[in-house]
Amino acid sequence: MTTPTPAATVLSGLDTVRPWLEDLYRHLHAHPELSMDEHETAARVVSEVRAMAGGEELEIITGIAGTGVAVVVRGGEGPTVLLRADMDGLPVQEATGLDYASTVWTQNRQGESVPVMHACGHDTHVATLLAALRLMLERRDAWSGTLVAVFQPAEEQYNGAEAMVADGLVDRLPRPDVALGQHVLPGPAGSVQVAPGPIMASCDDFRITMRGRGGHGSTPHQTLDPVVMAASLVLRLQTIVSRQVDPRATAVVTVGRISGGTKTNIIPDTAVLEGTVRTYDAEVAATCLAAIERAARAEAAAWGAPEPDVETFDHLPVTDNDRGVTDRVRAALAAELGEDAVRVFEPESGSEDFGVLPDAWGVPYSYWGFGGFDAAEWAAAEEAGTTDDLPSNHSALFAPVLQPTLDTGVRAMVAAAMEWLGR
Repeated sequence: MTTPTPAATVLSGLDTVRPWLEDLYRHLHAHPELSMDEHETAARVVSEVRAMAGGEELEIITGIAGTGVAVVVRGGEGPTVLLRADMDGLPVQEATGLDYASTVWTQNRQGESVPVMHACGHDTHVATLLAALRLMLERRDAWSGTLVAVFQPAEEQYNGAEAMVADGLVDRLPRPDVALGQHVLPGPAGSVQVAPGPIMASCDDFRITMRGRGGHGSTPHQTLDPVVMAASLVLRLQTIVSRQVDPRATAVVTVGRISGGTKTNIIPDTAVLEGTVRTYDAEVAATCLAAIERAARAEAAAWGAPEPDVETFDHLPVTDNDRGVTDRVRAALAAELGEDAVRVFEPESGSEDFGVLPDAWGVPYSYWGFGGFDAAEWAAAEEAGTTDDLPSNHSALFAPVLQPTLDTGVRAMVAAAMEWLGR
């Protein structure tokens, strides 16, 4: 007879909370909010925590960086474990056709009317962390230590974790021994993806303002055309990775936005390019950023134009999983979900600000993924080599299947936390 693990003891209540979990998820999905505007989401988090506390006076800290929430549950002697979920949606108009699809429109910080959707699955993160917290509260006898649940704003804006740290997070919460986080990702529902080391790239966004001399579109010889400079620079930047970065390294340089001019027959004074650098190595990032600045200044010099303005913003560090922590997380996930359900987290060039939180204390962390696609559909796509054709995070069609996605997220979070807290 096999002795149940501490995680299994806590998760014995999952069947009972499942209807609440699914209703909560549907509500969150239908009511997304943009970065730093997650007021209703934060309020729902607080109300759910108070309801599950059953009269117990939990430490609930609100308003961190505006909308951030943290819950501290002290359960006696033992380690302190921080669990994190991000809360924000994206300015995307949902096209999933779900009966709980978002129809929300709102004004962004620029005063523009935009649609809002949970196109990256942060609704699953909030719901599964709340469910994990509820189950842990219901079985306080199964664990010992301190549990810290952090509901973070503005991951999509890159600055939510940084803003929480700037607002005194380190002084307002107990110092964790380990930090854990997860993200719903492409993959079969019921599976998880985990690996030690760098799994998500650093991000350094840049903005270049090319300065010229405007004039009439019919007399370009009397101008210094910044639009042409910008067009030429875009092509030049594409050679940085192929010719200035070690081919054994990984880097991406993308220009995602060009803006210049107001009318077909007016050559403007300026043109603006914005882009991003992604890599797993700080030296490679520095090489790319230096090359970008050199190329911009050289382009302007070739035209006899004024020097451009070159600036960087929105830096995110590499998500670099601690090996020792991740080995323990992987073992816990395999014990709970089965070895066949544990896949390798292949490094990706997307970026994530989760690591900013544990880095603020200088503590180790692990971050993993859990699949959100129908398992049969994913298996067929894998066999056909068409998984890239399935709607992924940030798509208007991104719609994780309700189950077993939610159950897996809860089981994974509880199993990982109990690896440190279980009696």
